[in-house]
Order: sequence, then C-alpha cells, then structure tokens
Amino acid sequence: MEFHPIASLFPMMADEEFSALVADIGANGQREPIWVSDGLIIDGRNRYLACQKANVEPQYLYWSGEGSLVAFVVSLNLHRRHLSASQRGCVAVDMLPWLEEEAKARQLATLKQNREVEQEDRFWEEPSTVSEIIHTREGRATEQAAVATNTNYHYVSDAKRIATEAPEVFQRVKRGELTIPQAKREIAKRDFVAPPPIEGKYRIFYADPPWSYGNSGVIGATDNYGRAERHYPSMSIEELCDMGAQVRESSEGDAVLFLWVTSPLLEDSFRVIRAWGFNYKTSFVWDKVRHNFGHYNSVRHELLLICTKGACTPDAPELIDSVQTIERSDIHSQKPDEFRAIIDTLYTHGNRIELFARCAAEGWDAWGNQALTPLTTPVS
Repeated sequence: MEFHPIASLFPMMADEEFSALVADIGANGQREPIWVSDGLIIDGRNRYLACQKANVEPQYLYWSGEGSLVAFVVSLNLHRRHLSASQRGCVAVDMLPWLEEEAKARQLATLKQNREVEQEDRFWEEPSTVSEIIHTREGRATEQAAVATNTNYHYVSDAKRIATEAPEVFQRVKRGELTIPQAKREIAKRDFVAPPPIEGKYRIFYADPPWSYGNSGVIGATDNYGRAERHYPSMSIEELCDMGAQVRESSEGDAVLFLWVTSPLLEDSFRVIRAWGFNYKTSFVWDKVRHNFGHYNSVRHELLLICTKGACTPDAPELIDSVQTIERSDIHSQKPDEFRAIIDTLYTHGNRIELFARCAAEGWDAWGNQALTPLTTPVS
C-alpha cells in the first residue's frame, strides 16, 4: 500500500528502533492497527513495513471520514510519541497547510451550498467571496493546530517564524535537539549586527544593558530565566566592561548615567559603572505591580541606578519620589516612558544618548542593535 502525504507529519523510526519493532511484531504480532483512508495509509507506516519484514499479515482500520483528517492523525501520534512542547509546536507548523486546505474546502462547500439553497434565516455569517475565505483561514488554522497539539498559540507562531527564517534550526527543534526558546536565542546570536561606535560627546547617558544571567546560575536546562536571550544577544559583565573605553571617550567631564539593573546582577553592575568612568550615587525603584518568577522571592521591582562623573547634580531642584509604581507591560524588558521623562525633568540641558535603545525618543540619540533583533514576542 502507498502512504498518504499526511503521514509524513511524523518521522519514520530510526534503524535500531525499527529493528526492535520488527522483532516485537514477529514475536507478539501486530498490537496497534494500521489506519487507512481512501486506500492510503495515514498512520502506521512503520508497522506496515515491519509486518512485511516479519511476514505478518497487516491489520487495518479505516478512518470514518468524520471531522479533520489531520487532527485525527496527529491525535493518534501524540498519544504514542513522547514529544516536548517545542516538538509539538513544530508538528503544529507542519499541520498548518493541511488545516488551511481543510478549512478552505469546508468554507467553499458551505458557500456553494448557501448559493444553491436560499436561506432566509441565518444564525451565522459566512465569507462572501473566495478571497475572504483564503484571508481568514490561516489564523483559525493556527489556533486549531495549537489545540490539536496541546501547545499554545505563541509557541506555534514562534515555530512558524523559525521554520520560515531558519529552516535548518527548525529541523533541530523538530528532532528535539533544541527547544523553541533556545532556537530563538541561537537565531538572535546568528543575526547579531554590531552597532557602530558611539560618536559625539554626551552629558546624559541612559542605559538598559542586555545583561547575561548565565554567569549568575540563572539560565539552566529548564530555561526558566532565559527570556532575555530569547529576544536579543546578551552581554557578559566582561563584555559590558569592555565598552568602558568608548563610553569614557564619549562622555563629557561632568556627566550622569542612569543604568537599569535587576537585583540578581546588582553587585556585578558596579564593575560596569566603574569601567564606564562613573560612581554610584543613588537609585530609583520601579515597582512593576505585576510579579515575575524569582529564586528567592516574587520579583516586582527593578532598579535604575544614578551614577555621576565629575560634578553633575540635577539641574532642577525638584525631588522626585524614589519609588515609582507603574504597571509593567507585556513587552519584554520595556521600560516606562515616565523614567525618561524624569531624567529630562532633572537634567534640562546637555546632549543625551540612550545606550541599547529599542526605539527612538525625541531629544535623545539612540545607540544599539536590539531594535534589529528578530523573533520578539510578549512574555507570559
């Protein structure tokens, strides 16, 4: 018998595993049926070939034709195979063309029926043209694929982008060699574009470095803390300190640095501050309202350190509350605009630059590469 193309959603067994299946079927018979639709095998290719090799008559069951063929095949395989969430996300991506075609066929059939039969009372709205059907079916297929593979929509969306932008990395995820978050980190590093040197002289610096948590024992096999690396290439403390020469060269004799840091890296951040030619003075605390997972507590704050070079006290006499309560957004590492406004209030004149900038801001020069980084998604 020939194999239905849909059976290729899942890989064939490796030689050693297949030999074990042949031996088992030869000794104990075929335990699981081979599923067939329209004369083609939709599930059980390995069992079919093993039966042939073991000289055992194959046993078949026939799909009823009800519901989605692709969902049926995926369901059979997910019950037998031990796939990670990332691998299931890859299966969902491979399912999409089939689901989209099924949706298109159903909607076209409904459209044809509705045109042939006058229905005065309709309780739903169908797309009125083929172009509308084609336009709407993709999003629905992604949702269906996520449900069918027991994974979430964002994982499927990420896997789809990986498949498009880095097919070779997608295959590694599919084989279980990488998780989707690890694949995103690898792609971010691969696509890294080094920013040009800092040019000009500046009095005010604002920086949110891409801190690496690897040297703090945070990123492990479970990837609980690997979020930053999923979005942009991080930098070690040594790499950040190595920027000291150009930061010193670009800073005026009297300058101020506002530096974002999280609590796990607070101690290490002072090495960077000194390497950049500044001295720590005080800090703002950002109360994010919403919590993040932490090793020792539930983290809902981040620190904005104020550091100076020479004499650079604020231009304005206003004393702004050191604790700012602003609910964080769902965009990874996005800082509230209110903090840039605070800096502008305290320091009213002088050239200003944002290092590792993610977006442009009026009155500020921007330096960095994170805005170029692909595969960014909201954190859950």
